[in-house]
Amino acid sequence: MKILIIDDDEIIRELFRMWLERAGYEVYDAADGREGMAIQEKTPVDMLICDLIMPVQEGIETITLFNDKFPEIGIIAISGGGKIAPGSYLTIAEHLGAWKVFTKPVDMIQLMKDIEEWTVNRGVGDSSEQE
Repeated sequence: MKILIIDDDEIIRELFRMWLERAGYEVYDAADGREGMAIQEKTPVDMLICDLIMPVQEGIETITLFNDKFPEIGIIAISGGGKIAPGSYLTIAEHLGAWKVFTKPVDMIQLMKDIEEWTVNRGVGDSSEQE
């Protein structure tokens, strides 16, 4: 299964990549939504993990575009907050099509469980491919 991580924080992207690749997923990453959309158009992924507060193209717009153009993709929104409560952004993301939402710092064990649940429920990939 292919997963795209979009976050303007390189450390977050590296952390997610480490966890996901260790679990056997193929991982792509982008620093903003515009870059992420370009990756999706070249190399379609099965799941998107998207930060909400980013420069260039922020997460709410990105989730909306992904949900409209690629409705089969599982979307997980993450947010550290910003100037308003993080729950507000995450609630908006859910209404726009995010399957799960997480506040930063992300509980990586729960995130991995949720990704596996989505994979099994959707029949994406083959669980035996996972290490």
